[in-house]
Amino acid sequence: MNPYFLGFVSPFVASLLLTKRKSEKKRGVPANVGGELGCAIRNHRFERPIETLWEGITTLAELFEQSCKQFACLPLFGTRKLIAREMVVAADGRSFEKLHLGKYEWKSYADAFKTVCNFASGLLRIGHLKDERVAIYFFLIQGLSGRLRCRQNIAVVTIYASLGEGALCHSLNETEVTTVVCGRKELKKLIDISGQLDTVKHVIYINEEGVSAEVSLAQNCTSWTIKSFEEVESIGLQRPVEENLPLPSDTAVIMYTSGSTGMPKGVMMSHQNVLAVVSAVMTIVPGLGKKDVYLAYLPLAHILELAAEVDAKGGLAKRLFDIAYSRRLAAVNGSWLGAWGLEKLLWDMLVFQKGGAPLSGDTQRFINICLGAPISQGYGLTETCAGGTFSEYDETSVGRVGPLCLVHTLRYRTKLVDWAEGGYLTTDVPMPRGEIVIGGPNVTKGYFKNEAKTKEVYKVDERGMRWFYSGDIGRLHPDGCLEIIDRKKDIVKLQHGEYVSLGKVEAALSVCSYVDQIMIHADPFHNYCVALIVAAQSELKNWASKQGITYSDFSDLCQKQGTVKEVLQSLVKAAKQARLEKFEIPAKIKLISEPWTPESGLVTAALKLKREVIKKAYEMDLVQLYS
Repeated sequence: MNPYFLGFVSPFVASLLLTKRKSEKKRGVPANVGGELGCAIRNHRFERPIETLWEGITTLAELFEQSCKQFACLPLFGTRKLIAREMVVAADGRSFEKLHLGKYEWKSYADAFKTVCNFASGLLRIGHLKDERVAIYFFLIQGLSGRLRCRQNIAVVTIYASLGEGALCHSLNETEVTTVVCGRKELKKLIDISGQLDTVKHVIYINEEGVSAEVSLAQNCTSWTIKSFEEVESIGLQRPVEENLPLPSDTAVIMYTSGSTGMPKGVMMSHQNVLAVVSAVMTIVPGLGKKDVYLAYLPLAHILELAAEVDAKGGLAKRLFDIAYSRRLAAVNGSWLGAWGLEKLLWDMLVFQKGGAPLSGDTQRFINICLGAPISQGYGLTETCAGGTFSEYDETSVGRVGPLCLVHTLRYRTKLVDWAEGGYLTTDVPMPRGEIVIGGPNVTKGYFKNEAKTKEVYKVDERGMRWFYSGDIGRLHPDGCLEIIDRKKDIVKLQHGEYVSLGKVEAALSVCSYVDQIMIHADPFHNYCVALIVAAQSELKNWASKQGITYSDFSDLCQKQGTVKEVLQSLVKAAKQARLEKFEIPAKIKLISEPWTPESGLVTAALKLKREVIKKAYEMDLVQLYS
C-alpha cells in the first residue's frame, strides 16, 4: 500500500474518532440543587461536592503534617539564590530589572516541617499574640512561612506586593496586622507609610542583597521590632511553643483581592475551603503525585520575554515558528490538516526540540510544554478559593473553561429583569446563558469587616449550601462545559437602548498592534462609545518613521491628528474582524503616552483596569471626547 496514502488516511481516521468521542462525552450533567431556580449542573464524575480526599484529614495543618511524614526525604521547596541584578532597556525605551539566579537549592519535607514549627514558635516568642494576624507581603515566602497558620492557628493576611500605598495601608489597618513578613523592596514601602500604620509592631525581613540599608533605616525611624527570618526561626528552635492546631472552620487566610472597583476586599478562607479545592484538583489532574513539580512564578513577565525573544529573531526563524505553531495547533485540535506523523517530526526537529534550531533553550522547553503536554484552562475567584471549573486532561478545545469541579449553577438573576433585553437567559437555545453562581464547600466565609458586601454576593440556600454570585456571565455548552462571555458590571446601555459590553470590546480591540492598554467608556446619554488607549511605543514609532513624521517626544507623537487617525483606522479594522456592532466601535479615541501601572493606582496588582479611578483621572479628556 502507498505509504503516502497511509500518512493521509491515518490522521483523517484519528480525527473522526476523536471528534466522535468528544461529541459523545458529557462533561457536565444536570444537578438537583437548592436556592434560586436556574440551570444547574455538576461534574459528570461526582454526585456530591468534594470536601476532603484524605480520610481523617480536615485541616491544612493535618494535611501538611501527613505529607511531611509520608515524603520526609523528598524535596519540597526549591529556591534560587540571587547572583546579580541588571537593568535592561527594551526596544521601546522602557527599562526593567533582570535578575540572574543560581541553581535550585531544595529543602526536604522533613526540614521544611521543622522550619515551619520553629518559625511559628519564634514568632510567638518575639511578642506576637495568638489572636493577632500576620501579613505576608512577599511572594516568594508565602509557601513556607504561610504555614505558620497550620501549627499555631494564626490567621495569615496575604497582600499583593504591587499594591499602591493607599490600598496597602487599608489592608494592613483593616485586619489590624501586628507582624509583617517582607522582602527588601516591600520593607522600603512599609517605611514610607510607617506613620499611617496603626497596629504594626514587628517586621520580619528576608535576607537578600541590599536589605541592610532598609533594616538600618527602619530601626532608626520606627518603633518596630526588626528581625530576620533566620533569627525568628533560631529563637523558635531554642524556645519551642506548644502547638495550637486549628479547626476546619477556622480562618486560615485573609486574602485581599486586587480591588478593581475600589479598595481591595479581604476574603476570609477557612481550612475546609482550601482543603476542598485541593481535593478537587487532585481528582481532576490524572496521576498527580510525588514526582510532579509545581513551578511558582509570576507568568506575565516570562510570557512577555518569550514573545519578545521569538519575535525579535524575525526573518526565517519567525516564519518557521509561525508555520510550525499553526500546523501543530491544528493537529492538537483534532484536524487532519494539521501536522501529523513525519511532518510533526520535521517541525520537532527544526523548531521545537532543544538544539534543533532557531529558538533558545528556554523558549524551546516552553513550547515543548505547550505543544507536547496537556494544557488546561480553568475558572475561579478569590471568593471561591480559586475553585470553579477546570478543563479535563483530554479536553483540547479553546475558549472554554471546562466542566465543573464542584457544584455550580449558571442562572439568570430575576431581580435584574432588564437584562432580558441583553439576551442573557437560561432558556436560551441551544445554550443557556446567565450569571455564574458557584456553590459548595469551596465558597469562602465572606469579606472581612464588610457585612453589607458579603450579604450582597453570598447566599445560603434552604439545604445549607453556600453560594457566591460571581457577576460573570457564561454560557453552557451541550457537553456541560462552561464558556465565559461577559461581565455584568461591564455592560452599559446607550441612549438608544443598545447594550455595550466594555470587557468584550476591549478584548476584541486589544489585538491591535498599536494598543498596549485600552479602556472603553460608554456614556448612557450618548449613542456611541469612546476609548482611552495607552499606545504601544515601538509600533507607533516604527509607523511614524516610515511616514517621515517628526516629533519631539512620544507624548507629542500621540497628540498628532495623523497618529490618532492611524490608530482609529486600525481599531475599526480589528472591530470588523471581531464582528463588533457599529455602536460597539469607539467613535473617538484619546492616545496616552504613559502606561497604567499598579504604582499609579490606575490598574490593580493583577493589571485589571480600575475603571472609576481611570475615569476620574481622565475626566476632562472624556468630556472632550463627547463634546
